[in-house]
Amino acid sequence: MCRVVLNVSAAAAGYAAAATPREERLRAARWEVPFAADDLVNLLLFLSYDQDDEVSSEAIKSLRQMPESVALQVADSPETPAKVIELLARLHYDRPDLATRLVSHPMTDRQTMAFLAEKGIAGAAVTLQEMPEDEAVFDEDEEDLDAETDTIDEEEEPESEEYASKYKMAQSMGVSEKIKMALTGDKEWRSILVKEPNKLVCGSVIKNPRITEAEILTLVKTGVQSDEIMRLICANREWVKNYQIRKALATNNKTPLPNALRYISTLTEKDVAAIAKSKNVSSVISTQARRILLQKQKHK
Repeated sequence: MCRVVLNVSAAAAGYAAAATPREERLRAARWEVPFAADDLVNLLLFLSYDQDDEVSSEAIKSLRQMPESVALQVADSPETPAKVIELLARLHYDRPDLATRLVSHPMTDRQTMAFLAEKGIAGAAVTLQEMPEDEAVFDEDEEDLDAETDTIDEEEEPESEEYASKYKMAQSMGVSEKIKMALTGDKEWRSILVKEPNKLVCGSVIKNPRITEAEILTLVKTGVQSDEIMRLICANREWVKNYQIRKALATNNKTPLPNALRYISTLTEKDVAAIAKSKNVSSVISTQARRILLQKQKHK
């Protein structure tokens, strides 16, 4: 599961605490609290996932109606998280000054840059070509923090009101309905249902004929928790032909060991060396990587 740590002041984090009264969370969601721009945007992002429908709806509305001056302040900070940058891009790409700053922001990742390029934002296509293929993966070992502290731990960003609406619909759907939607739904439905604990549901997402290799790569990189999903991915010959997917599978601890060991042998010496030194893979994988390096050195 992909996680993002949103840094906010202790005062702002207090509005997201479980014990915070609903009316206070609503005030924050409606932009009625006097916090700095980055504090408030991060807090709104968190509140957009509040279990109270009105709180989440008001937070999404506030994010969509964000004044450009506030959005520019957030975009000007080099410490703004990549997921917040992506949120700004998806909601406000039609603001020229903001879009230009997002193109040059150090935390703009390939996915966001590709989106900006697709929308015709100046410089995005060129910058995308210059970006490395491997994207940074959010640290999944981040310690969980309570809302009373100065950080908020969040899982995903809301892409749109439509996404939020689909997420809420999924909560009331039966298993058979979820399976049908997983097999036929669009990218937003797939991103929602792939997180379902029911193996039949999340496994059906992987069988959706519209799912792309980019989605598969993201799933593997961000730490799939379902053994069923990993099994299905490894069983797809077309996907494992993709070098980046094989590399991600080789370093994912949920990948069946026989598969991971086989994939390591197909990687470049540089990538094998990185795996041999990595502390984020199992000892079996790192040991196998060292053996491969030794064998290659003997044949030189």
